[in-house]
Amino acid sequence: MNDDNEIKINYMSIKEFREEGYLQEANRRFFHPLGLALEVTRDRDGNYLLTGIWDYRDDPEGIIYSIAKADRHRQETFLKKYNNVQEEMEKKKKTRLRKFGFFIERILPFSRRT
Repeated sequence: MNDDNEIKINYMSIKEFREEGYLQEANRRFFHPLGLALEVTRDRDGNYLLTGIWDYRDDPEGIIYSIAKADRHRQETFLKKYNNVQEEMEKKKKTRLRKFGFFIERILPFSRRT
C-alpha cells in the first residue's frame, strides 16, 4: 500500500499474457467450453490489445483449437504454453491450499469444490 492506503496494482502486458500462455489456457480451460474466446490483436505499432470477446454460446460444442490437427510447430507451442501455466498453477495451488485451505476461492461457505 502507498501513503494514501491505496493498493498498488501490478499489471502484465497483453503481449506477455499471450506469449506466456495465459490467454491460451484461459480460453482453452474456461472460455472455449462456454463458446467464448478472448481476442488479442496486434496493432500497426506492434502493441498487443485485448480487442474483443468472441461469442459462439449458441454452438452446443463451444470452441476448440483442434490441436491434434495442427502442425508440429503449433502443437509444440501449445504444449510449451500449457506447461508454463501448469507450473505456475501448481506453485500457487500448494501455497493457497496451505494458507487458505482452498485453491479456487469458494463462492458459498458450503461449497466443497476446489
